[in-house]
Order: sequence, then structure tokens, then C-alpha cells
Amino acid sequence: MKQYVVGIESTAHTFSASVVTSSGDILSNSKNVYSPPEGSGIHPLAAAQSHMKAAGQVLERSFSEAGVDASEVAAVAYSMGPGLGPCLRVGAVAARTLASLLQAPLVPVNHAVGHIELGCLVTRAEDPVVLLVSGGHTMVIAHSGTRWRVLGETLDLTLGQLLDQFGRHAGLSSPCGRNVEKAASESSTYLRLPYSVKGNDVSFSGLLTMAKGMLDSGRKFSDVCYSIQETAFAMVSEVCDRALAFTGKREVLVVGGVAANRRLGQMLEVMASRHSARALLTPTEYSGDCGAQIAWTGSLAYACGASVAVSEAGVRQSWRLDTVDTPWRR
Repeated sequence: MKQYVVGIESTAHTFSASVVTSSGDILSNSKNVYSPPEGSGIHPLAAAQSHMKAAGQVLERSFSEAGVDASEVAAVAYSMGPGLGPCLRVGAVAARTLASLLQAPLVPVNHAVGHIELGCLVTRAEDPVVLLVSGGHTMVIAHSGTRWRVLGETLDLTLGQLLDQFGRHAGLSSPCGRNVEKAASESSTYLRLPYSVKGNDVSFSGLLTMAKGMLDSGRKFSDVCYSIQETAFAMVSEVCDRALAFTGKREVLVVGGVAANRRLGQMLEVMASRHSARALLTPTEYSGDCGAQIAWTGSLAYACGASVAVSEAGVRQSWRLDTVDTPWRR
């Protein structure tokens, strides 16, 4: 018998709710995205206020799209962290309220693990090296034992922050990735930028500083965008290349908001082909933050007996994915 699990995501600019079945059918994935003013990043309190206003409608729409009555829900999952404190708390309050009304178990989910598990579901990846690239994460990961293990990560900015901070410097509003990608597609002029790979880790701060300077000195926006992508994506591709060689795995899975970038996908496909491996790209509708990642991972955790009392359901702004047990993968 299929069980329904609802997931609530609220770590940053997106408030989303999704209903999934225990067999992995995504029945709904409703969301509302807070958009800051042009040239600005996400203000946590403003985003949280947006979430509070949207929460009821998003949940109602999600249940309606799924064709499921709230009383049929077996468990309520929510993004416990990592993320922006005010935003996380809105999702936690919504989840506690819903779980109390339905007298349903409450399942906390790590947002980053949610990205990975949803990516595995929708691409049918079995045992991949994972590239997690978003506004909050840049990591190369593989599963071993009882947890996802970090093989390499950013030493300063995430890839999403690189694109957003450059975009905001140019007058765009966050998230800026799509606009940077569009501008990059209009150029083929490469401007030399700092390429910083240290072991299995990457550093983007020098690249960002020089790119801003180039823009200020009159270089074409499209040329700088093209050069940022080519340099930064080559850096993470190198680390993934090393991870595939080290682990011997035959899949590389890209998850997180930046997974929607086509140029990144092309570079990883070329890299993976040298290892006779497959590059698996999470579809755009599921690459960014969404309730489906929380609902599906919550369903996996709930099937393994994971749940907390409503009174114990807090948030964790800092919560590394390599500290999270994944009993469903043992």
C-alpha cells in the first residue's frame, strides 16, 4: 500500500510543498519564490515574511495538485537545515502545525541530502559521484558506509554565490545564474581569470574579484560571463574527474540550482566519457530548491523509522551532510 508524505522546503528564497508516494511518485511540487530588488541578495527576514504569506496557499495548492486529502498523509517532512535561520523557522512552524493537526509523525531532513536523493530518484542514478552546486553548497560527494562523504568542496564562495555576487555587481537580482548563463551563450571570447584548485578543493574568491574588476574596466558583460563559466566549471570538472578516478564509480550526478546550467552539463559529459561513465543531470524543475527533495528524502527516512516529536522539531542553520546517517542506503 502506498503511503503519502508531504515535504516542506524553506531554507532560502523558496517556500515549497510537495506530496510524494513511498514508491517515488511525485504528485505535486508547488512553490513560491521570493525575489529581492535588483542588485540585492536575499534578505533573510524579507524572505521569511514572503514565506509566511505564501505558506498556506502553497500547501493548499500542493494537496490539490496531488489529489490527496491532508488526512491521508502518513508523515510530514521539513527542511531542518542548513539554511537561513528566519526562513528555516517558517518551514519548521508550518510543519509542526500540519503534523499536529494531522497527528502525523514529523521527519527532519537535511536540505543537501535532499538534493542528492531527489537527483538519484529522477535520474535513476544508483551509486554516483555527486556534484552538488548551489547557492549554499559546492561539494563533490560519494556514498560510503552509512553516510555521504565529501571528497572536495569550496574553500570560500560556493559556485552559486560566485554567479550571484557577480550578477548583483552588474545590477541583477538574485538568483543570477540564468542571466549569467544567457549572457555567456552570446560570447566566445575568453578572458583569463584565476584558476584555483587546491587538492580536491576549489576557491572562487580571486576569480570573482578579477571578474568584477574586468566589468568595471569596461569589458563586455557577455565576455566576462563566458569566462567565469568556462573557468569555474573547468575547476569543478577537474575535481569530479579526480573523484571518478579515485572511486572507480561509473556515474556522476549533478544536483543543486546550478545543475540547470547547460554548459556545466556539457563539460561534465565530456569529462565523464573519458572514464566510460555517465553524466546524469537533474532536470531543471527539480534541480533548484523544492518540496519534492524534502518529501522524497523524508519518505526514505520515515520508512527507516526516523521521526521526532513535534516539541523537538527545531532548525539547524549549519548542518553538514556528511554528519547525516542514511540507513536507507545500507
